[in-house]
Amino acid sequence: MISLLTDFGLVDASVGACRGVLATLAPGVPIADIGHMVPPFDVARGARMLEYAVPYYPAGTIHVAVVDPGVGTARRPVAIRTHRGDVLVGPDNGLLIWAADRLGGAAAAVELRADAYRLHPVSHTFHARDVFCPAAAHLTRGVPLESFGPPIDPSTLQRLPRAAPEIEDGELRASVAYVAAFGNLHFDVLREDWLRAGLDGAATIAVDADGWRREVPYRPTFGSVGVGEPVLLEDSFGHLCLAVNQGSAQAALGLSVGASVRFSRIR
Repeated sequence: MISLLTDFGLVDASVGACRGVLATLAPGVPIADIGHMVPPFDVARGARMLEYAVPYYPAGTIHVAVVDPGVGTARRPVAIRTHRGDVLVGPDNGLLIWAADRLGGAAAAVELRADAYRLHPVSHTFHARDVFCPAAAHLTRGVPLESFGPPIDPSTLQRLPRAAPEIEDGELRASVAYVAAFGNLHFDVLREDWLRAGLDGAATIAVDADGWRREVPYRPTFGSVGVGEPVLLEDSFGHLCLAVNQGSAQAALGLSVGASVRFSRIR
């Protein structure tokens, strides 16, 4: 199987051209769309979407991910084989590495240089069509990873920064990591972080951000509170989420990506 994730949107021919290349060079191989509505140029958001999705695909899937504001520059086009056996194909700009981590880490990587596995002429601005999708298609046909170009030390692959939460007894500070489609605010805070802060089991949490303070219930799901009411919960990927039942936490609370939030026990 081949998966696709891009920031191309669905209003022009870009995604269709990529799928056409895959269908031509790898006929009969299933193609799945993780999504094409990554905010333009938002490498971090694309990296999160890829990271969250890839564990649910069969081992051995070829994942093509392209959020590539540096297309045509010195940034490397790469393919990364993970310890689970999947291969991630795309730009070396941090987009791929969190997903590689979720799949056991990078076992090997190469720079995609071999002319035999590209479309020609290669566009300076459309490597998704001319470099990444052809590589993915040839991988499904059994071409060894090593044939695509020189090896790369996996430790040199670009990695996006990810701020760890600040944890004290009864308190945790974290920044909004991303805003989901419904306006839910998600944080790079896992269950073990919540436990370390001593917040597990607290029925209500004090939430402080940008000069305001709210007492928000911690519940298992959105419908555990009334319509329009805020709620804290663990999202479907195991991260802390601040939501509003049938509403937008972003709109209601005025917080956006990067906003610092403090979570603490009610004193």
